Amino acid sequence: MDTIQQKHSLEVQLREAYGRVTYTYTAHLKLMNRLEKKNKCLKSVQITLSAITTGGFLGTLIFDERILTFIAGLVSAISLGLNLYFKDFKLAEEAKQHQIASDKLWLIREKYITLLTDLETLSLDEISLERNQLRDETHVIYMESPKTDSNSYSEAQNALKNEEEQFFEEEELDKMLPKHLRKSNK
Repeated sequence: MDTIQQKHSLEVQLREAYGRVTYTYTAHLKLMNRLEKKNKCLKSVQITLSAITTGGFLGTLIFDERILTFIAGLVSAISLGLNLYFKDFKLAEEAKQHQIASDKLWLIREKYITLLTDLETLSLDEISLERNQLRDETHVIYMESPKTDSNSYSEAQNALKNEEEQFFEEEELDKMLPKHLRKSNK
């Protein structure tokens, strides 16, 4: 196999690895966002139930209404049940672990882009060495990170394929860059 064919084979492998890392990176972000949203919702429900319980208790003291005592007791029982059910859920901590994983995978993704960009100027040995280092770094991150779920993967797939979430149009990039770096000004 000649050098051109070997470089092409390496490029195909690097592009596939980049794709897998980008999917996993995006899946971690999607799961993190879902967990944060679920945690905020749970906290809001807990605060609301506590407020209703407290209001019912205070209303009973002020107005001496039995119905307020019943409502406060019922809401208190619901609040207790909810707290017992979610006592072992550590949504904020789990979301943080997915954020850490996505942050690490972002750097790996950027390294793949850099390697693909530099492909023509590197030797086969340099490409292979960098590829192997990236593979090993990615493996360590995967071993240390929590797993994603099928919903996150589906959301990532939709975001990447249909919404082009990780990518920019030339026009979008121009708008983000300072004027002297824009292609439309040249």
